[in-house]
Amino acid sequence: MNTATDTAMTNFHERFNTRYEQMNLNYQTDSQSLWLYMQAAPRPCFTSQLLSEIQHLFGQFYTLPVKDHPVKYLVAASGIPDVFNLGGDLDKFSRLIKAGDRDSLHEYAVQCLDVVYECSRLFYHGITTISLIQGSALGGGFEAALACNVIVAEKSTQIGFPEILFNLFPGMGAYSYLSRRVSPAVAEKIISSGRIYSGEELHAMGVVDVLAEDGEGENAVNSYIKQHATQRASRLAMQQAYMYVNPVSLVEMRATLDIWVDTAINLDERSLRIMQRLMRAQNRKMSRQTQDNRVA
Repeated sequence: MNTATDTAMTNFHERFNTRYEQMNLNYQTDSQSLWLYMQAAPRPCFTSQLLSEIQHLFGQFYTLPVKDHPVKYLVAASGIPDVFNLGGDLDKFSRLIKAGDRDSLHEYAVQCLDVVYECSRLFYHGITTISLIQGSALGGGFEAALACNVIVAEKSTQIGFPEILFNLFPGMGAYSYLSRRVSPAVAEKIISSGRIYSGEELHAMGVVDVLAEDGEGENAVNSYIKQHATQRASRLAMQQAYMYVNPVSLVEMRATLDIWVDTAINLDERSLRIMQRLMRAQNRKMSRQTQDNRVA
């Protein structure tokens, strides 16, 4: 490895120590894996702050050439017990919709979509992305997991798209990525039912790649990386071929996003009340978890 690359890698390692507010990073040298633990506040959803921090991290990846990149695997996980990610910021949605602020709603939606899309394209920078779902992955949280090359989920995780409950649909990648894993009919069923599935169910359907026992998710990821690394050249070639056969275009995703924004900005009062009730229920759940953790 040349001196310039050595220096670049040293600088990149130093950037891992950047103090993000809503995520923690843990780099494992032996496996060249970077573990990204989301911990958004006040709710474990995709806040604008968390999205900005992820975009900043992705920007660091592009400062180094693909060859000899220090990160071979990016693992998206959660630093909050029992929750992977609850999706879009429902409080922000509600406020912007009530104010009729379509431009700000569209801006936030584009930020969500760009993070998801960039995650799916890190492969072209030599990085295999893995989502580790432990706990609830709802709405945009599920979309983010689907954008990764590999989904690892524990058996009893709760995964789904509840948007239909408040007369909306997941518009930041769900159709695009889910329909690459299952048939369009099955994707439509998962999205339109509003049903919450277990990790075990989605593994049987082919959505989840690796199923782990409860509490064993991190071990399952490490085992996957170890096996993948021994076959890295062939695995990357297969993934590249898969992405050529099943491409996801930004045009397609932006068109879906525009439909989502137009639908969201016209939600009626009843739908907004349901959205707010769901948000309050999520807040109560997080409050109880915080109290339980303090007692423990």
